[in-house]
Amino acid sequence: MVKLWIGEHAQAVAEHAVDLIEQTIKGKPACVLGLATGSTPLKTYQEMIRRYREGRLDFSQVTTFNLDEYYGLDERHPQSYHYFMYENLFRYINIPRERIHIPCGTPQDIEAYCRHYDQRIAESGGIDLQLLGIGPNGHIGFNEPADELQAGTHLVRLTEDTIQANARFFPSIDDVPRQAITMGMKTILSARKIILLAEGEGKAMIIKKLLESAITTQLPASFLRLHPDVTILIDREAAKYLPSSITGEGHSIV
Repeated sequence: MVKLWIGEHAQAVAEHAVDLIEQTIKGKPACVLGLATGSTPLKTYQEMIRRYREGRLDFSQVTTFNLDEYYGLDERHPQSYHYFMYENLFRYINIPRERIHIPCGTPQDIEAYCRHYDQRIAESGGIDLQLLGIGPNGHIGFNEPADELQAGTHLVRLTEDTIQANARFFPSIDDVPRQAITMGMKTILSARKIILLAEGEGKAMIIKKLLESAITTQLPASFLRLHPDVTILIDREAAKYLPSSITGEGHSIV
């Protein structure tokens, strides 16, 4: 079952996302959160910080696992996802450093490291709530459209679409890494609850495809429709191409 929630604007989407995160943390203070990077979750992280400062959220027992990291970037690199997460969330909340897990971008033995990352998730009890964005080509994490998708954490070659989309974060497109380490589809779909965020007209067509297409490896996000507890949170602009029958106020079920 996929639950679709449409907010009037991106801030409403972020606030509703943090409502769900807050419910998870208060229901299980030692929960495990799966986190994403990119521009989409920024407002969500800002709202998490705000609620922490107000005393509404306590991250002291929370464990986190990030979806992915660029291969070849050291964690001190300003475009690494390590850097992103500390600058946009972790340094402002009370989560213990030892409870933070982000894939290493420079492992010596990639295959062994990826197996170990999945093992650490399992040893932590599995992910209670996984936060996702969606790429314009339908990727989640860095699971790109392909004839086959990988189950576990793995090294992936980025598509040209993804490289182009991420070029805005780098001095030039030539600086964008061509590979990344990412959780695989089984790892993501093993989360007990999944929240997918999308905002803006630029995500409207892929949201339409996600909800209407067949489940296919050429649209990795379509596999979310097999999960028992997925909530898709979008703003009005991202709902632009959806039929009016499911874009009314409040919650819709698809």
